[in-house]
Amino acid sequence: MSKIMKLAVGSLFVGAIVLTLKSVAYWMTGSIALLSDALESIVNVATAIAALVAIRIAARPADANHPYGHHKAEYLSAVLEGVMIIVAALIIMHRAWLGFMDPQPLTAPLSGVLVNGAASIINGLWCWILIHHGTRERSPALLADGRHLLSDVISSVGVTFGVLVAIQTGWAFLDPAMAGLVSLNILWSGWKVVKSSLSGLLDESVSGAVLEEVRTIISEKATGAVEAHDLRTRQAGSRIFIDFHLVVPGESTVNEAHGICDRIELALRKAIPDCAISIHVEPEEKAKQSGIVVL
Repeated sequence: MSKIMKLAVGSLFVGAIVLTLKSVAYWMTGSIALLSDALESIVNVATAIAALVAIRIAARPADANHPYGHHKAEYLSAVLEGVMIIVAALIIMHRAWLGFMDPQPLTAPLSGVLVNGAASIINGLWCWILIHHGTRERSPALLADGRHLLSDVISSVGVTFGVLVAIQTGWAFLDPAMAGLVSLNILWSGWKVVKSSLSGLLDESVSGAVLEEVRTIISEKATGAVEAHDLRTRQAGSRIFIDFHLVVPGESTVNEAHGICDRIELALRKAIPDCAISIHVEPEEKAKQSGIVVL
């Protein structure tokens, strides 16, 4: 089982534990704000399942129907997660409005708030693990899950503070008010997840730093060529696609041109694991006198 798959399975178990703890906290307190926290955890479990399925699909090798692989399945999972987050936010917003119109006094024992706090600590630790490894493994599904959990942690801290203030002051309206603020935060989080995932589905180029690294490697390793131009990149999950035109002297043999290409590909794959490279070799008269200068 790959590291990404193990993390996805871990998210499912952590989500189930946190959901149980937050549900217990709501049952102990009767707080609408804590109910909103628990509802968001239901979304966490559902999206963890979606991420697990997507990562399994993305790991499949290329086939006749999908010659470029299945890597974009992770982006579809992230979009689904974002939509589910938004739906959860709207449900919480509705519950908060009903509670605000008819506020009920809290019978919240401190133990219920402490249970919710323990769930938040677990979420915070797991969210750091997901963001760290999601960035390292270039996994959109894990990153989306981690960023969603981060918003959940921030919401939970605010909810806990609001509930404690409501208990101490007796201001019942603070409970649904905190639930409303949580729903707005979740709504914003869902939009950011959807927006970042759509960029991947639309074949957005790699980051400026990675693109500059690619240009430098081509420039340094294309000795014997004239120039490289029309460089294009895109990222699909953990897979990065690189293609460009390489202009070689007219008198170069096929073996010589192939040797230059092999040298460039070896250096690119060493610097950027799991990349797919396509090089179109052209004769000298195709030079554009622009693009990447060969050192």
